Amino acid sequence: MYRRIRELREDNDLLQKDIAEILNCTQVAYSRYELGQRDVPSEVLIILAKHYNTSVDYILGLTDEKKPYKR
Repeated sequence: MYRRIRELREDNDLLQKDIAEILNCTQVAYSRYELGQRDVPSEVLIILAKHYNTSVDYILGLTDEKKPYKR
């Protein structure tokens, strides 16, 4: 999961501080998510999935399909 959130951020040419602003947290807190030093709350996973237009399952590594599920 931690690798995936970093790859998604980098693939979108964003900095940690950019995502931290979206999540309303500090850059240090977000950095700890990417490094696996801090568990990512489910609310944060949902925000990230919506922002990157993917699924929480993709972020968690349960699927390699980036497309979000159809509702």
